[in-house]
Amino acid sequence: MSNSTAPAPVAFSSSQKFLGNDGKWSTFVVRVGTPEQNFEVLPASGMGEILVPHVQGCDESDPSDCGKRRGVFLFGGEQSKGLQQNRSSTWALIGLFDLGLRSDLGYNVNASYGRDTVGLMIQNSGGPTVENATIASIASKKFYTGLFGLGLQPANFTDFAYPQPSLMRKLRDENRIPSLSYGYTAGAYYKVPKVLGSLTLGGYDASRFEVNNMKFPFDPDDSRPLSLKVQRISGVNESGRQPSTFTLLDLETTFQVDFAVPHLWLPLNTCDRFAERFGLIYEKNTGLYRVNETSHAALLEQNPKFTIGFGATSNPAERVNIELPYAAFDLEAEHPIYPNSTRYFPIRRANETSKYTLGRTFMQEAYIITDFERGHFSLHQAQFPETTAKQQIIPILPPDILSNSTTNIPKASGQKGLGSGPIAGITVGVAIVLMACLVLLLILYRRHRAIAQNQDKGEPYAWMPELHDTEKEKPEIQGEGVHEMKGNDIEMAGVPLCELEGNGLELDGTNLEEILGEEVGNRDERHGEQVDGTHSRVD
Repeated sequence: MSNSTAPAPVAFSSSQKFLGNDGKWSTFVVRVGTPEQNFEVLPASGMGEILVPHVQGCDESDPSDCGKRRGVFLFGGEQSKGLQQNRSSTWALIGLFDLGLRSDLGYNVNASYGRDTVGLMIQNSGGPTVENATIASIASKKFYTGLFGLGLQPANFTDFAYPQPSLMRKLRDENRIPSLSYGYTAGAYYKVPKVLGSLTLGGYDASRFEVNNMKFPFDPDDSRPLSLKVQRISGVNESGRQPSTFTLLDLETTFQVDFAVPHLWLPLNTCDRFAERFGLIYEKNTGLYRVNETSHAALLEQNPKFTIGFGATSNPAERVNIELPYAAFDLEAEHPIYPNSTRYFPIRRANETSKYTLGRTFMQEAYIITDFERGHFSLHQAQFPETTAKQQIIPILPPDILSNSTTNIPKASGQKGLGSGPIAGITVGVAIVLMACLVLLLILYRRHRAIAQNQDKGEPYAWMPELHDTEKEKPEIQGEGVHEMKGNDIEMAGVPLCELEGNGLELDGTNLEEILGEEVGNRDERHGEQVDGTHSRVD
């Protein structure tokens, strides 16, 4: 792709809706099959496929609007309950396999897999369409809404000799995005007005985060690449004349960022500190911390703010701090978790270090930029611009494209290029640089001639200025070795001075118990493409 046009990033428009039974989350729309069936989905970092509810996922015990609650659109003029595989002429069945997504946290479910056409965003929106994408449909309500996989791990099945590429890989291979990268923040239902989520494939939205220079390398464990060290979790009560601070975690601990799940899975003693300080009620049957009206009123009065400090060392100057207000934790759970809407605090007890996870709750106040081709990611404090503010979509170009001066980099969707003023300024600047080069060459030529003439006269270096006890400073005509010139949507690496380069199978008979069944095997997922991970077939 180094000699071809780099595509613009995909600014994945939000559905403008919030959905969920464990909180209100800003969703995105995907289209599946022929004719298209629409679903609201949430981004997920730990998988590479599309996941949507199965048509058998709603039964008589569910509310009458179960399908709508799970993000399923109308289909054929009627409210659908889930993916109807037999009504898509392009559906190709793979089989029933374990999902293999965070089974360590209790999300052990089975999925009906197949391949079909997938489109991003609603019809006639201009979103890309991909054929033969891997799709998982589940009846289990452990993942209540659908998921949009952002990982690179291919789907490997025990009956297949070759892996099925992830959706991100297909988009990259088909030249739909400039690189294997994305930027994401979950949005915030609690803001006034509500702030929608932001997802950019192949780039990021610079208007949605505060800039910092910290980058974190992918974890050596390829099954959890977005892992990093948390040095401290603390809080402050901002009510009263003297705000009080408190510590919730003060030992270096490794967490993974995984927004396929909603909660923060924390060490047991950290959960205990939260519960004791804020009067949270732990329920063993749900595993959740419930908040009664008394505790909720106290939390609103105290208005605590929580800070999570990330960094490889304990030096506070080398940390990225993400702050979250109590409003980000003030969530409600609904059917089928509770029969009625119930307020809860979204922390979970993790009894093993491998379970420590920062989920979607965290991403309400954080922005993540993930660059698979360079093997690192960054975390930023999210910003909440006015609803009328324009996006600032910036592409992340692959390493090979950055070194090729002939590559044409187009504008991202909805962005304007450089105006006539900046273009004129750039032209004048280049002309000045070229003139400076010519002057330097002329000076060097004359000095060379002077040396030759003086040597003939027996006066070597007579042309040089006199040096005394200390050498005089030379005037600087060059700045840093690389200069950056940024437009609205592209970054241009500068060049050193004087080195300017030119130029259908029907599944209605599938046993519901099998689709709802527990996990029957493990799936080894990797973001690297040399790993042979597998789904285990459900017989």
